[in-house]
Amino acid sequence: MSSPIKGRGAQKQTHNRFFEHRHEVLDEYLNFCESEGESADTNKTQYLEVFPKSFVNKVQSPDIGMGFSANPYQGCEHGCVYCYARNSHEYWGYGAGLDFERKILVKKNAPDLLEQKLRNPNWQGNTIVFSGNTDCYQPIEKKLEITRECLKRMFRYKNPTGIITKNALILRDLDILKEMAQYQIISVNISITTLQEETRRILEPRTASIKNRLKTVAVLSENGIPVNVMIAPVIPALNSHEILPIIQKVASLGALGVSHTVVRLNGQIASIFEDWVRKTIPDRAERILHQIAECHDGKLNDSRWGKRIKGDGVVAKQIADAMTLGRKKYLHNKGMPSLERSHFLQLRNPQYKLF
Repeated sequence: MSSPIKGRGAQKQTHNRFFEHRHEVLDEYLNFCESEGESADTNKTQYLEVFPKSFVNKVQSPDIGMGFSANPYQGCEHGCVYCYARNSHEYWGYGAGLDFERKILVKKNAPDLLEQKLRNPNWQGNTIVFSGNTDCYQPIEKKLEITRECLKRMFRYKNPTGIITKNALILRDLDILKEMAQYQIISVNISITTLQEETRRILEPRTASIKNRLKTVAVLSENGIPVNVMIAPVIPALNSHEILPIIQKVASLGALGVSHTVVRLNGQIASIFEDWVRKTIPDRAERILHQIAECHDGKLNDSRWGKRIKGDGVVAKQIADAMTLGRKKYLHNKGMPSLERSHFLQLRNPQYKLF
């Protein structure tokens, strides 16, 4: 495209690796549209209802600190250009680029499927994390309230719950979260990758502003809801210099913990990110790509267990050292509490309290 696509992270469509045929828009067609004063692409978001048979997923990766995840939506309108979940959109028959941001699959039956899981005699009240793949508070949630209904079911059964989000819309559900906090069955992870709004706009175009995300940390903390801030991902030469300022800021707002990942550009994300960085930050593109590769044995992608999330090498160590220093300096003697499973077990079997 001759100019960046406004409001989107990815700047191109990508081929679905499971499809034999490719769909490509020819430059001649784009030039003709421009000469006629027309748009070759409406850039509108589509919401498509799907009907899954299950909702709670067991997480197999040893690198991720969660046992079960749940995602009310597939695809994410937030449009974070680095998002590892983009590749999963190919399993639904779409592309990892613009399709991921513009074709959002909606699971309206998620709350009922969730309750079926919670009522299953074999379910033992393990923590379920919402947004293990895509954000449960992306823009369409304001209208559909699928996540809110799921939280009501989680609270009804007193099941431990985790949330990962970068949207201030979570504050809409403060009433439920406060009740859950009284039973110590809720923890929230807020993703903050930068304190610079200019960086946020191009990196995560349809997410909540930095100001609103910081407000979210403060409001949740003030109401007794434990908050961990995820500096995820750290992108060398782009936001890596902000680690200490971010930790200092969120600690002052009441966050109890911080965590990080180092960006890795697996699958189609490598071409999406490289296309994006050359179009939006051309003066720093080579440096950013080179330092990402420095963290992953000379490649943009890294699939090694134990290495792919944190990276290795000099640059990755500098990032890890900054995180360690920030915790010691600003979060000394703080930490996220463990979630309580006993309330769920007691509801399941009233005699549990006797043990």
